[in-house]
This record gives sequence, structure tokens and C-alpha cells, in this order.
Amino acid sequence: MAQAAENGSGDAPPDHNPAYRGGIGASRIFVLSKEGRPLMPCHPARARELLRKGRAVVARYVPFTIRLKDRTLTESEVDGVQLRIDPGSKGTGLTLTDEKKEADEHGCTITVRRGLVAVELQHRAEQIRHRMRQRAGYRHRRRSANRRYRAPRANNRTRPAGWLPPSLRHRVDTTFSLADRMCRYAPVTEIHVEGVAFDTHSLSTGRQLRGTEYAQGTLAGRTARAYLQAKWNNACSYCDATGVPLNIDHLHPRSRGGSNRITNLVLACVPCNQAKGNTSAEIFLAHRPDRLAVILQQVGKPLHDAAAMNATCGQLIDTLHGLGRAVHSWSGRLTKENRDAMGLAKSHTLDALSVGRLDREGGDAIVRFPGQVLVAKATGRGSYARTTTDRHGFPRLSRARTKQHFGYITGDLVRATVPTGRWTGTWTGRISVRARGQHSLATSMGRFSVSHWNLRLLQRGDGYAYDVLPEAEPPSSRKNG
Repeated sequence: MAQAAENGSGDAPPDHNPAYRGGIGASRIFVLSKEGRPLMPCHPARARELLRKGRAVVARYVPFTIRLKDRTLTESEVDGVQLRIDPGSKGTGLTLTDEKKEADEHGCTITVRRGLVAVELQHRAEQIRHRMRQRAGYRHRRRSANRRYRAPRANNRTRPAGWLPPSLRHRVDTTFSLADRMCRYAPVTEIHVEGVAFDTHSLSTGRQLRGTEYAQGTLAGRTARAYLQAKWNNACSYCDATGVPLNIDHLHPRSRGGSNRITNLVLACVPCNQAKGNTSAEIFLAHRPDRLAVILQQVGKPLHDAAAMNATCGQLIDTLHGLGRAVHSWSGRLTKENRDAMGLAKSHTLDALSVGRLDREGGDAIVRFPGQVLVAKATGRGSYARTTTDRHGFPRLSRARTKQHFGYITGDLVRATVPTGRWTGTWTGRISVRARGQHSLATSMGRFSVSHWNLRLLQRGDGYAYDVLPEAEPPSSRKNG
């Protein structure tokens, strides 16, 4: 079974669900017509045959796409496919499927769903959030040191309709961009999205709230200090000191992304508070694991991912209407029921495969899913900054004004032919450009420098780093938010 998943072929049913009628199939190859219009994806063996006979050429390497030389769209039979999306905070799954009517052993007509192409998009929202906080810290530091280069902006400025912070806007834009690309490479007729909504109030309390409980939070009728004093018995949470002045301390410091939630606050005496500084509780109490375990028991589950999904899911669905396809929204509960009924593992791509209505009582089933997943990690296209700063935010050195050197930019997929030396041979990978022309090429065997004269461009960098991984099987899971 593991060998079939690794090779992306085979039709043996997963041993964790004997009732599952399907199997693991090879990921399909995108096919374009002679004029560049999308056709039905084909099997990799069929694509190799077309290329070997000279009937097709490679149009794109990642995701691998071929273009036919002897067939137009009007000469082809295109049934259409569905794009199913499982949005997430850290990653989003996109799966192309087709559905066909078949007769079961009793002669009844059922619908079978097959997974054709699976893509897992990994967002870089946390990196963007960190950079925005770092930039704000630099500006605050320069202003406090009376070295202002710009006046602080007003806090009551208005925002345009639909505005989202950059880290949240990134999730919507990258998902829409990848969905748009898949619509250009495949004949997508429908888009099915899992519409999620988290009850953050219930998540913060750890139980389901009802009625008027929603109007009363943890601090109802008392202050934060009074709540912490009652919880920690007017003692320091780090050393149990009593009868001394106590400060309110953040377990995860604000300077490192910590929040003001009551579960992130404890009481600390002045010596402990000064000794801890801006380090986390895990580092400060590393030599006292028993005390650390007691403190961490009161830490609530982070709500960053849930809040991000609540803010972006609606805008993502509205944005997808711009692709000109019918967009359908489904609940996360339906996705989970479909996935559990089919005995599938929990991953973004398999969740995307399970999005949408599936008449399980009537015999409808998912009969195949791709054995390999194309992982697209958002890396960006570089920085707008023209200087590299030190840890205080002051310019340390200047950066090059141009990003393109000798016809190449960082992230381009190239083929290098090295005539002599340790790396003699032909290599394929992505490059990091240098102004002197000796670019750095990253391959599966390592990274080395190669002259631009020995490079041939295969595909321009598009802001993503690609990898291929086998699909998840129980109990493993790559889903992380």
C-alpha cells in the first residue's frame, strides 16, 4: 500500500477501511488544445506517449502541462471537471474531480467521484505577520529615539470596504490565484468551497455556550487583576511568593506575538518579572518542568487560526465568483461526514476531495484519489526594501536596484549543463541570482554555483516553491490549520 502511494499508481483499497471501493490513482496531467484552451486531464502514460510521438509539447513544467499540436477544442470531447477547495489558515487544499453516473450491482444509478489532481497550498501569512510587526517595531524605535523619518499615522483612519490586513489578504489572494491557474489548465465548470465558521467564544471557554452565556465572558463582573489574584491565591505563579507586590505578566511576551487574553496572563513578583523579561515561560522555566506544567495547564487554545478563517472565508467565496464559474459553499460538517464515511485520512487535499454533497445512503462514493500531492509553498517575489537593516532597524547595507541579472531572476526553474568540475552533468532546479553572473542552483543533491552561460530557462519563477509528496494515510496527517 505504501509502495502504491509512493509511485502514484495501483488500485488496492486502503486496508484501514475494507468497505472502501476505490483506490489510489496517478495524478493526472493537464492538457491544452492547439490554441491553448483547457482539455480533460490525461494519465501520465498517455502524456508520455503524446510527447514521444511528437503530437504534444511541454507547455509548463510545474504543474506539468502539455499542449497538443494536432487537436483543437472543437475537435475534442470535454466533459468538464469540478474544483473543490478546503480553505485553511496555514494551508489550503485544492482538488480537481470528475463525477460520473454508473450502475451498481443492483442496477441502480449512482454517482462516483474521482480525484484527478491534488494541490496543497502552503501560505506564508505568519511570515508576513512577523514582518509587519517587525517593521512597526523599527518605526516605533526610531520615533522614540527622536530619529523620525515619518510622522505616525492616526489610529482612527477609515478602511475601504472589504479591507483585510496583509497576512489575511494573502490567504485570499494566493488561493484565488491558484484556483484561477487551475481553471486555465483544466475545464472547470463548478467550484465547491468549504465554508467554515468557528465559535471563538466557545473555543475560548472550552465548552459549548448557550443562551445568555454568550453575553458573559470570563471576566464578567470583575477585573483582570481580581480574577488573577483569586486564581493564583495572591501568590507569584513562578516562585509562590506571597505578601509582595505582584505584576501582571504575559506567558508569551507581547514583543514575540503574545496576546492580551486572560489565559496568557499570570501574576509574577518583581524579581521574577524582571528575570523573565521578554522570554517565554517555556524558556524561563526550562529548569523547572513541574512548575511549567502547572502554569501551561491554564493556557487556552490559540484562536489566531480560527479568527483568520472567520475573517477570510466569506471574502474568499465572494472573490471566487470572479472566475466566472458557479460557486457552491458547503459546511465543514458535511465534509467530515463524507471523509469519515469513505475512510479517508485527514489532510487538506482529502478534505477538499470530500467537499460537496454525496448521497452516501444512495450508494454515491469516492472511488479514487491521487496518490501524490503537488505542494505549492508561497515564497513571495522578493522584497521592496532597498536596504538591509540591523537589529535596531537602521540601514546596514544597500541592496541591488535590479532583480534580474543576465536574463534570470531568483526562483526561475532552469536546466544547467556543467562541462567540467565536481558538478559535471545536467542539473535541473531553481536559482538564486547574483550580480556577477555566478548564480546559485539548488538541486536535490545540493546547492552549487553555475555560470549564466551554462543555464537554459525552463519556467519563470512565480512566487512559489514546489514539491511532490505522497498523499496522507491514517494515522499521519499534514493538515496543520
